[in-house]
Amino acid sequence: MLCADAMPALILSLVDAATHWPARGALIGLDLGTKTIGVAASDPDRRLATGVETIQRKAFKQDAARLLTIAAERKATGFVLGLPINMDGSEGPRAQSTRAFARNLAGLTTLPIGLWDERLSTAAVERELIGMDVSRAKRAEVIDEHAAIFILQGALDRLANLRSASGTD
Repeated sequence: MLCADAMPALILSLVDAATHWPARGALIGLDLGTKTIGVAASDPDRRLATGVETIQRKAFKQDAARLLTIAAERKATGFVLGLPINMDGSEGPRAQSTRAFARNLAGLTTLPIGLWDERLSTAAVERELIGMDVSRAKRAEVIDEHAAIFILQGALDRLANLRSASGTD
């Protein structure tokens, strides 16, 4: 939670946020839907994203409280939010809604928030689940959590590539 004198969390691009995260520590990945929030977490070495749960959205304060509890349980050092950018690179209403959610969450935590381009993540996960012959009903139950895994794993892979390119890994 945020102390009275603490600054709110920074909201940055993934690459910029990474400079504010310690070298080790879990990251929490989020896929924000209108009705649910898919949640994934990384291991402390940030190599693998795994699903945590799908939160049924209620009120922001309740949703945020659950996310902060998950972050505390996993000793997370930051959040990665999927930013739904349009195919032409512009930001529409969903991206604006994600940025608003990030601003509100930042007011409740000091953990830096990284925004990661999530174009086509849900479509990619949907294709994967169809390929695995997962029923439509089951896909609906797991799609947001799997999208959060996809988003977070993409971010982890990008961070790993940056580390190896700079010779720090």
